[in-house]
Amino acid sequence: MITSLQNDRVKLVRALQTSGKSRRKGNRLVLEGIRLIGDALAAGAALDYVFYTQDVRAENPAGSHLIETLEARNVPCLDVSPEVMAHVADTQSPQGILAVAALPDLKAPATISLALIIDGVADPGNLGTILRTAAAASVDVAMLAPGCVDPFNPKVLRSGMGAHFRIAIERKNWDDISRDFGNLAMYLADADGEKVYHQVDWTEPSALIIGGEARGADVAARQHANMVISIPMGNAAESLNAAVASGVILFEIRRQRGF
Repeated sequence: MITSLQNDRVKLVRALQTSGKSRRKGNRLVLEGIRLIGDALAAGAALDYVFYTQDVRAENPAGSHLIETLEARNVPCLDVSPEVMAHVADTQSPQGILAVAALPDLKAPATISLALIIDGVADPGNLGTILRTAAAASVDVAMLAPGCVDPFNPKVLRSGMGAHFRIAIERKNWDDISRDFGNLAMYLADADGEKVYHQVDWTEPSALIIGGEARGADVAARQHANMVISIPMGNAAESLNAAVASGVILFEIRRQRGF
C-alpha cells in the first residue's frame, strides 16, 4: 500500500490535478471516479496506472469489477491509503479510485457539418456540461476560443461525463478559427439576436458560437458571426445559462437534421 505523500506517483497525480501546465507538459490527465474511468476505458483510452482504496475493492461491486477489468488489461492498479487518496483527489468526498491517462486527442472529421465554438466560458461546470451536450447532439468538433477554462480541468472532466472521449476538442484563436471554419455559416447566440434560433435553416453546414457566462461573446466572435440569433424567454428573463442555451439550440439543429 502506498502511504507516503512524497511518493513520486502521488506527487505527479497531485500536480496533474492542480496544474494545467503539468497536464500539458506531461500530456496526461487524471480521471476520478468509477463512471469516468469506465467511459475512458470503453473509448479505448490508454491508462498509465490506477490508484484505489481498499474499501472500493472490498465493498463496491462496480469498483471491484472495474479494478478486475483493469488488471486483466495489465493496467497497474495500486492500493493507496485513504490519506493519500484524500490528498490527490479533487473532490471533497472521493469515490476511492482514480486513473492517470493520456490526454484525449480525437480528430475532427475532414468535412465539418456542425461545429460548436465556445467563447470565453470560464466556469468548469458550464464547460463540461456544454461538451457533454455537444457530444450527445453529434457535434463534429468543439472549438475553444480564447478565454475558456482548461478543458481537462478536473471539474470539466467530471461535468463532461466522458464527452472528452467522444468528441474532438480543439483550442484555437479567432484567426485560426476563421481560416479553418470560414466556409461554415456562423451563428452567434445572444439575447439581442435579430432572428429566433428555430427560424434558422440548420440543415446547412453551420457553426454555433456560445459566449461566456458573465460578459457574453467577445468582440472577435461578433465580428466573425454571420448572424446573431436569440432564444425567446418569458417572465422578463434576460438570459439563459450558457450550457442551457447551447442545449436548446443544438437539439433544435438535431431535430431539423433528423434524429
